[in-house]
Amino acid sequence: MGLRIGVLVSNSIWAGAVEETKLGAARSYPESGEGQRIELQSLHADEMIDAIRELIGSVRQGAAVESVGAGLPGVVRNSVIEEAPNLGQLKGLAFAARLGEALKADGIDAPVTALNSADALAAGIAATRGALEKLVRVWTLGDGIGFGRYPRGEGVWEGGHTVVSLDPKERYCGCGGVGHLESIMGNRAIRLRFLDLEPEEVFTAAQNNDARAVTFVRLWHRALAAATATSVHLDGPGRFYIAGLNAVHVDAGLLGMHLQEMVKMTSLQGSFFEIVPDGHDLALIGAAVCGAMG
Repeated sequence: MGLRIGVLVSNSIWAGAVEETKLGAARSYPESGEGQRIELQSLHADEMIDAIRELIGSVRQGAAVESVGAGLPGVVRNSVIEEAPNLGQLKGLAFAARLGEALKADGIDAPVTALNSADALAAGIAATRGALEKLVRVWTLGDGIGFGRYPRGEGVWEGGHTVVSLDPKERYCGCGGVGHLESIMGNRAIRLRFLDLEPEEVFTAAQNNDARAVTFVRLWHRALAAATATSVHLDGPGRFYIAGLNAVHVDAGLLGMHLQEMVKMTSLQGSFFEIVPDGHDLALIGAAVCGAMG
């Protein structure tokens, strides 16, 4: 038996070696601590594949590789990236096939599976908490908004593009759609809305009682509650995990209050939220687990 390799493409590119449900050696591109940030939008797909090859070569440390699972942004079905609004150069890429062929040059002939990065996180939560037989749902909050579900089901599951507003001015989503959750919560959307402030500065301004920022942060929470209520009405109540760069800004109590306002049928009540601080590592584990499942 060889190593299971997990790959994650988010703000950086990561690869990690996984044994059972424990993450071993992990590396990123660019390397953590280098003090630089690579805009992945500027990288050609082939450059990403090359970077992943190098990372896998480093974390495997000469060991055999049993399987590779990669968590990627966008609509990923049958290991093909059908849509990637925030990384447009990946649209249409048969990622698993391309990476699998590239790895053969390094002596790695292992099956490769590609899936949505939020789905990988949901799988990582399920695997590390002994909940592989349960429904796990997770929101990832960052440049884009991801919705992960385990077990993965047929369909698109692009929860970040759930329509939560009928205001025709809500056009900030990276896909160009009107009224989407991401057009309110995504970092790109926040920058377009405020222009002169970074997302972190907006949340800080709200803490300092800036009226405009306070109003927005309330909208931010209501939008996430609305999208969650949609999931509850479709898939039933339960625990919703929240991860990503902006998870630290979530007021779980306020979010729960808004959700209660939106879900009134008694049989659908009882949902609650949990912040996941180590979502990055969990996504690598989940990607590797899904890669082993095929």
